[in-house]
Amino acid sequence: MRTDDFWQLIDQARAGGGGAPGAVAARAVALLAERDAADIIGYARHQRRVMAASYRAELWGAAYLINGGASDDGFEYFRGWLMTQGRQVFARAVADPDSLAELPKIRQAALTGEEFEAEAMLTVAEEAYRKATAAELPPVEEVPYPELGEFWDFDDEDEARRQLPKLAALFVEAPQE
Repeated sequence: MRTDDFWQLIDQARAGGGGAPGAVAARAVALLAERDAADIIGYARHQRRVMAASYRAELWGAAYLINGGASDDGFEYFRGWLMTQGRQVFARAVADPDSLAELPKIRQAALTGEEFEAEAMLTVAEEAYRKATAAELPPVEEVPYPELGEFWDFDDEDEARRQLPKLAALFVEAPQE
């Protein structure tokens, strides 16, 4: 499966239903299950590449600020949610995590405390394969995650303001003057 095919399937899954992450994942499963087994395996391979490419400390910091914390699993689920937002938002967030502050739903979350996770997006290929073939998805080669290097202290409000100024303006209390 090519990159364009992967994101087109997600765009099709996003159509309708208000874009709720669980609904996007369910539609992605249904759409992918209509394809042949090789396409489903290709989707799984591509999703692993997407997850590896988005494994960045800066994005983890953004997830931490937005969701009020982000464990290893929480960061995975956040990136699953990020996939449900489509290719443009995903790519921009990977390149510039602070750009997430421009999304209306993120701005609203600063007021409501809503968290953004979509664990179901991470099992789309497995579910689709099971639905299409009545068998388990065969092992798919792992894509190694890059080294994250030095983390900044996500709880350090001053550092958050330096690293992600737009998100910090939404999710960190304003500095005392």
